[in-house]
Formats: sequence, structure tokens, C-alpha cells
Amino acid sequence: MSKFSLIISIVPHDKGEKLTKSAVNAGCGGGSVMMGRALAKSNFGAILGTGETTKDLIFMVVESTKKSAIMNAIYESTQNEKTNFGEIFTLDVDSLLKAGANSKGEEKMSENENKETSRDMITVIVNKGYADDVMFAARKAGATGGTVINARGTAREDDAKFFGVHIVPEKDMLVIVVEHDKKEAVLSAIKEVKCLKEPGMGIAFSSPVTDFELLGKRK
Repeated sequence: MSKFSLIISIVPHDKGEKLTKSAVNAGCGGGSVMMGRALAKSNFGAILGTGETTKDLIFMVVESTKKSAIMNAIYESTQNEKTNFGEIFTLDVDSLLKAGANSKGEEKMSENENKETSRDMITVIVNKGYADDVMFAARKAGATGGTVINARGTAREDDAKFFGVHIVPEKDMLVIVVEHDKKEAVLSAIKEVKCLKEPGMGIAFSSPVTDFELLGKRK
């Protein structure tokens, strides 16, 4: 089991601070709040331009021994919010680098290697403007929605010349959480997106998700 966990929460914009305050009170050292764009959950809605909302994505790296207490505090802080207010899940962290120190996780299998995971997080990083095309294909393969974060690439100008491809500094990072049995179909669909056929246009990878829960009132 890893010594650290990454807690990721996705909630409506301007609600991220509420979650981080609850987490800090429960022993979390802090977190990072990023603004993203939730894409429509259906291709029909995307075509009509409806169903998109602004989201806060909160990333918090915590000691695994404190994870349960911190997540319970976040659950409690959202109980007065609407049903399906947001979602929360965790990923294992193998090592953590802080200023002046390097803490490594234990050298044995993580929980995800010992048990079947129910969901996976697919991360797709593409040149800016192509996230909607990728999401369109992912929905057709069974994904129900995703969140886009604006990002930028770090490649140097001479890297682009060396590899012979045009590297665009502005990027879209698309985060999609899917049921485990749909992961391969979604990844295969993403691979076939026309804009990803050219070198340097983007990458996609997946990570097993644990502790997945919906935030808000229980039904």
C-alpha cells in the first residue's frame, strides 16, 4: 500500500474552497484548486451547446493513514448540497517530493493491484481546441462526461524542430472517469479520433481509481 494518496474532487465552480477548508480541518496539509469546464454528458447536448458548466477540480496529496478522515470530512461538508453535487476519488501516489525531502512509498503492491477496481480515470492531453472532438468519441464508447482544464506544454522550440512536428504550447487536459469495463472501448475510440492521427497532437493514459463516491445529498 502506498504511503500517500491523491484525493481528486470535482465540484461546481466556487465550491472548491469549501472542500479544502473541511479537508484542512481534518488533517490535510492543503490542496490546489483549478478551474475546469465540464462537457455535456451527451453528444446531442454538445451539438446544441447545452449542458456545459464551470467546475473546480481540487487535488490534495495526503498521507494514506489520514485519507479516510479527510474524505469523510469532505462528504459531511457536502451533505446540504444537491444530489450528484460532485464526485470524489483517489489515486495511489508512489513518491512525494517536498522542499528538502523525498518520501517514497512502500515497495510492494498497491491496493489496486490486489483488488479489482470499479472505475478508471482516463487523462487526455491534446492541443488546445480538440478536447471536444475527443469527448465526442469517448461518449459514443460509453463515457458519460468529462472535465477540461486549460494547460500548456513545456517542450522547447528546438524540440519541435528536432522531431519535425509542430508543438502547440496551449493544451487541453481532459479528465474522464469511466466504469472499468468501458475503459478499453473508450481508449480505443479516442485513439481513432482524426486529430490524434498526427504526431505531436496529444497523449492519453489511464489510472485505476479507488474510493469513488458521489458528493451531495444521498438519494
